[in-house]
Amino acid sequence: MRIPPRIARIGALSALATTLLIGGPAVAATPTSTSTAPTASVSISSVVAVGDICYSALPAQAHDTLKLIETDGPYPYPQDGTVFQNREKLLPQQPQGYYHEYTVKTPGSPDRGARRIVTGDRSQEDYYTADHYKSFDFVDHGC
Repeated sequence: MRIPPRIARIGALSALATTLLIGGPAVAATPTSTSTAPTASVSISSVVAVGDICYSALPAQAHDTLKLIETDGPYPYPQDGTVFQNREKLLPQQPQGYYHEYTVKTPGSPDRGARRIVTGDRSQEDYYTADHYKSFDFVDHGC
């Protein structure tokens, strides 16, 4: 049985996760350097490459996918739940294995199509892409 990544990692709190759970800012990872400049704080909403979309504005199929994620499937495709690499570097930089991807069915498409939900380990940290990772929208579950 696969355990959703968000649930599986609750017991393995790192300093970053602890900061995020108590509501503090996430600290951006920076390359090692000799600089003594303070590390910048980054919030999900401040990442330029990520837009914002209301949960209510998502297509119905994205709602279906989010429900499957919350109940740990069953997923329609074997690739669902696999680690998302963030090769495009559009999402906030996180350790390998932090993000997972899930298919959002596209009516009439003969294959998986281009739509996906990418989840982070935090609760309700969901991103929607309709163009196969060329852009992302952070899903605002409050609207």
